Amino acid sequence: MGIIATIMNTATGQPIQKMSFGRMPKPWASFNLATGELVTAERIDVGKPAPGKFAAPVSVWVTVKTGD
Repeated sequence: MGIIATIMNTATGQPIQKMSFGRMPKPWASFNLATGELVTAERIDVGKPAPGKFAAPVSVWVTVKTGD
């Protein structure tokens, strides 16, 4: 069973996209967003499962480079 995580932007606190991982990502893991940008996970938050549910919400916080 894979992990479905919400990718969050550390600068804005807004969700960027949902992503599926084969197993729990490590805080130093690098991966590509849907836009093709390579990012590194800075922080992984695991929430509490909803009542009657098994899956816990997972948030992966990344810093996205801004196109200046």
